[in-house]
This record gives sequence, structure tokens and C-alpha cells, in this order.
Amino acid sequence: MFNSILSGALTMEAFLICTVCSIILGAVMAWLHSLYNNSSKGFVMTIALMPAIVQMVIMLVNGNLGTGVAVMGAFSLVRFRSIPGNAKEINSIFMAMAVGLATGTGYLAVAAVFVIVLGGISILYNISSFGETKMKEKELRITIPESLDYTGVFDDLFTKYTKKNELIHVKTANMGSLYKLNYRILLKSPDEEKAFIDELRCRNGNLEIAIGKITYGSDEL
Repeated sequence: MFNSILSGALTMEAFLICTVCSIILGAVMAWLHSLYNNSSKGFVMTIALMPAIVQMVIMLVNGNLGTGVAVMGAFSLVRFRSIPGNAKEINSIFMAMAVGLATGTGYLAVAAVFVIVLGGISILYNISSFGETKMKEKELRITIPESLDYTGVFDDLFTKYTKKNELIHVKTANMGSLYKLNYRILLKSPDEEKAFIDELRCRNGNLEIAIGKITYGSDEL
């Protein structure tokens, strides 16, 4: 059952069977990815087509060292034309490549079982609280004028409204006339968020304040 269907020379029938399997499994992975992630249509299409592309590359190389080196050099150029993706997108790319490697070597049953098992685990992880942070910390960004000393200026408000607070970094803006402070905080009560912001506005001269969910580097690797 788990043996390769490619034995000896590559035939048109075997090629078509592998390609159809790659397209079907790619579509399943693309659907699973789009189910729980907000990715562009172009990325979802890439996930759907990547197994067939990798399969074709593997079949063309087929043990030829020179061809393998040339293909590796060509694909390495793609790195300079791409932007970093988040962790889930990179995971989907590696899954699609693994399926393409399996179908390209003829192990169609292995590829199908891999997609079913990994797809099921992926759904389970997404619908459960697996990997979620226990404390609902938030990111707070405050803009203050250069005349205001940011060291300790908000300590009383942090003591009143937060269980935990930490100044992550400070940077200047507007030719040095403003400071932008970035805090990581844990509110005592989510219902007091507006009152907290209102008091901060009175302290920073009604300049920009932003509070929101921590993205942890936008989930980038």
C-alpha cells in the first residue's frame, strides 16, 4: 500500500496519476490553511499548486546530480523576491513541499495519509487553546512631548489599572520633539480600559495612544 507506484521508467500514466494526486492534496491543504488563516488568494493558490510543482521538479531531477544542483540554484533566487511570512504560512509551505516530495517519488498513499493526519491535527490545534498565552497581556503605545520626563510619569496610573507593566522600548519622533513609548501591560479589569486611556490622555497632552493585542512579532519566524 505504501510502496511507490514509480518502478523503472516514468510513464505518462504514472505522471498523470501523481499530478492529479498532487493537485487534489494541494487543494485540501489550501482549504485547511484558509479555514483558520487570513491569507491572500495568491498565497492560498500557491499552497494548492506547490505539491504539483515540487513533484515535477523531483521527477525531472530523478537522481541526476547536475540537474539537481541547477534546480537548487534556480529556486534559491526566489528567496530574494519574497517577503517573510508568518509561522502558519511557513508551516503550510513546508507541508506542501513534503507532499510534493512524496508524490514526486510515487508514494501517493504516504502523501494522502500525511495530509489527513497533519490536517486533522492542525484543525484540533486551531479549535483548542493549545499554544495560547494564559495571561491576556496587551501592547500599549503612548506618545509624549519631549518636555515630559517619561521615567515614572505614569507609575501611579499603572499601579491603579494594571497588574503588570513593562517598558519595552523608547524612540524619538518628529525631529526629536516627541517620544514614543512602548509598554507591555496586563490590565486588572478589561472594563477599565477606556478609563485608563482617558487618564493617560490627560497626562500626555492628548497625544496619540494605542492599545491592542500583542502580535509577538506578527507570528514571524
